[in-house]
Amino acid sequence: MAELLFEIFCEEIPALMQTRAGSDLEKALSSGLKDAGLTVKDVKTFTGPRRLVYVADVPTRSPDVKDERKGPKVGSPEQALAGFMRAAGLSDISEAEIRTDPKKGEHYVAVIEKKGRDTAEILSELIPSIMNNFPWPKSMKSGDSNFRWVRPLQSMVCLLDGKVVPVEAGGVTAGNSTEGHRRHGKGPFTVSGFEDYCKTLEGKGKVILSANQRKTLILENARELCAAKGVELVEDEGLLSEVAGLAEWPVVILGDMEPSFLELPSEVIRLSMRTHQKYFAVKKKGSDNLAPHFIVVANQAAPDGGKAIAKGNSKVLSARLADAQFFQSEDAKKRLEDYYDKLDTVVFHKKLGSVRDKAERVAALARELAPKVGADADLAERAAKLAKCDLVTNMVIEFTSLQGQIGADMFRAEHQHPHPEEARRAVSKDVDAAGAAGTLRDAADAAPQGEDIEAIATAIEQHYKPVGPSDSVPTEPVAIAVALADKLDTLLSFFDIGEPPTGSKDPFALRRAGLGFTSILVDNKIRLKLREALGITDFIFCAFMQYLIAKEKALDLEKTSRHCTNIDVLLANIEAAGNAVEAREKYLEILDEADYEVVTTEALAGPPRRVLKFISDRLQVNLKDKGFRHDIIDAVLALGGDDLVDIVNRITALQSFIDTPDGENLLAGYKRAANILKAEAKKGELPTGEIDTLSHPQALDLQVGLTKAKADIDAALASESYATAMTALSKLRRPIDAFFKNVMVVDEDPKTRKNNLLLLGMIGDTASRIADFERIGG
Repeated sequence: MAELLFEIFCEEIPALMQTRAGSDLEKALSSGLKDAGLTVKDVKTFTGPRRLVYVADVPTRSPDVKDERKGPKVGSPEQALAGFMRAAGLSDISEAEIRTDPKKGEHYVAVIEKKGRDTAEILSELIPSIMNNFPWPKSMKSGDSNFRWVRPLQSMVCLLDGKVVPVEAGGVTAGNSTEGHRRHGKGPFTVSGFEDYCKTLEGKGKVILSANQRKTLILENARELCAAKGVELVEDEGLLSEVAGLAEWPVVILGDMEPSFLELPSEVIRLSMRTHQKYFAVKKKGSDNLAPHFIVVANQAAPDGGKAIAKGNSKVLSARLADAQFFQSEDAKKRLEDYYDKLDTVVFHKKLGSVRDKAERVAALARELAPKVGADADLAERAAKLAKCDLVTNMVIEFTSLQGQIGADMFRAEHQHPHPEEARRAVSKDVDAAGAAGTLRDAADAAPQGEDIEAIATAIEQHYKPVGPSDSVPTEPVAIAVALADKLDTLLSFFDIGEPPTGSKDPFALRRAGLGFTSILVDNKIRLKLREALGITDFIFCAFMQYLIAKEKALDLEKTSRHCTNIDVLLANIEAAGNAVEAREKYLEILDEADYEVVTTEALAGPPRRVLKFISDRLQVNLKDKGFRHDIIDAVLALGGDDLVDIVNRITALQSFIDTPDGENLLAGYKRAANILKAEAKKGELPTGEIDTLSHPQALDLQVGLTKAKADIDAALASESYATAMTALSKLRRPIDAFFKNVMVVDEDPKTRKNNLLLLGMIGDTASRIADFERIGG
């Protein structure tokens, strides 16, 4: 075995691409070498800001290969012989051997001998192919070449057993020379193998090859600096991985910031540090409160110990946080609700109106969903109207990822102290001090108090949740109502205008909304009937679409008049509206007076039906990720329920049951019964009606067992005691086994045969009360 060392050296590789690039290089090079017949051992890869490194032990030559290809019989047609020769690489049939098979007679065999190749020769073909097709998320050309790489390619090292393999890619020929740190150990350095390469780079070159080693060094040094200052590091694994990809020779420095910036929300400070500056936040010891310090990782050892670097980074951070302070002070000049009308200036979607239009729909829907999730309807409606208001504040425009959080902070702050605007209004009316105090008290009385304030603030903060599979879900009733309404409106709206996700595209994150919707219901065990909720959502949406049509003065009233009983009243009222303002008033008036019970009794059709199917699909994804079997999920969903909690409870109980010996045997019995019925159905119609007198004791025993199990299962399902239902089902194992063991099902006597088949039908009918067992594998 010989040592292969391959290094790709280029300009700075984006930190977030390095780990994937190292994995792609390892996979491509190892697979290519193995496909060429080489054994690859002890593979190691290293990634850094300017290099990808691959090291492995490989043979110096691939082995000779002897392969035999069996051909047609002797005397076969010319066409068959010609095809065989082409496939085997023969120029004449005489080059093939003739062998005799005792059963099949004489046939041709081509013996193909393939000589091994030098590994260096294989590498000279394999590496350029890999580099020309490397799967960078983004790449670029440099110079006059068409070769693409993530950043301009500088050099390559390719050594096999210490000897240079002159591989060429992107106009660069590999050699045995590399470079170190730009400032501390540039080089170039000539290397003879991996051991020499490591020793040179980590010594003279001032480059730490291992990303994990850089991460450990950064974390340990940061903790030590914080401990010496009497504070604690706010650890961040994602940021740690990123900064380890930015520095070849990481030097950790503790910097200071102005304590006055700590008045900003901690999320704003941390976001400014993490996203824009790649700093680690620091907190007070034993507390979650931030301290006026930060950790920065430099890519050099400064002569002054990093004082100038710390000072410079402090200035940059101060400038950004000063902007945040200004934005916060400007936003605080208004109440959160004062931004509501400004939402009309932000387009949600050209076919769906503005963000304010969406907020109105969500507010109406949240009010209807609130009682179903144990929330106060007034609080849910108010929270929904306020939830999007921070989108037009300066803070969220600057710190987009803090949407919801900023709104919640503003709402809490303005109810902790009398708002300055209220005081100014009181003074402007020339009232005395007592009058001014009374005005403020009136304003305070009109606003929600105590826990109501926190309920609304929590709903504003959490209504986007969950934003990913690992994110938490809202747990407070008002927050749940608003989050469900927001997601349900989004799903129905985009399905209605013909913008559902496709196999490769989901520009409006509808899959995330669907998964979030199912997670909220399942995790909080909320018993919400989806058909009813979708019926309400659809009515609100249809009403709103008619308002939009009236607003644009293009009354195409048949465009959305579908599947809502009282939509006719809606259309007539909006058609009578003389202008957009009147149309909006009619729209809101109809929503207030809507008889949703009439709407939700209808069968779903069109977009609501598609949304129901979409949510069901998202539930399947959610459950599969949690380890549930796909066939068990399909078997329960086939019953067509729309209560997600009930569905999950059934799936959980059924999977636990099927995994037991009783469950496995019962499933086998069901399958046997189903197969017999299918076979008999092909011969003619299956018998119907009631079972007549059964003569065989095992048949009679099974009938009694099925009758009792059916009653017990129905009672258990009525009380949603699925474990009890499974227990009742499990008691059928013994009589079913005994029936098939002792009874000739397809008896010659027509009467006996009919009764037996009806008995088999009872097995399927009983099992189908729990799930469609036909869909369960086994």
